[in-house]
Amino acid sequence: MRVYTDGSCSRRQGGWSAIITVSDNEEISIFGKTEDTTNNRMELTAVLEALLYLDRRGISTDVEIITDSQYVIGCATGWKRNINNDLWDLYDIWSKRQKSVKFTWVKGHAGHEYNERADELARGVR
Repeated sequence: MRVYTDGSCSRRQGGWSAIITVSDNEEISIFGKTEDTTNNRMELTAVLEALLYLDRRGISTDVEIITDSQYVIGCATGWKRNINNDLWDLYDIWSKRQKSVKFTWVKGHAGHEYNERADELARGVR
C-alpha cells in the first residue's frame, strides 16, 4: 500500500495530509491542522495519522510512505532523534503494527501528482 504524506507550517499554524492508495481505483485522503507547531512535526504527524488510520481499521500490510521530508525519512531510518520524541515514540509503536514500512523520497514541488495533492491538502487546512 502506498501512502503519500506532506506537512505544512506557516506562522506556527500547521497542516498535515496523507493520501492512502488502497487500490488502483481507490484512495483515501485524510488531513488535519494544529496550532503552535513546526513543519517537521506536521511532516511526521502526516505519517503517524496514516499509520493510525490503517491500525484502527485492522489493516496490517507492507506500507510504502512517499514523502518529500528528508527529516522524516532520516529519523525513521537511523538519524539521531533530538526533537519530537513524543511523536517518534508513537511512530515506533504504530510502524511495528504493519508488516513493513519503507520510505521513498520525492522532491517537493516538482510536479509529482500525489505529492502536489498532499501539499495542497496540508496547506489548505492550516
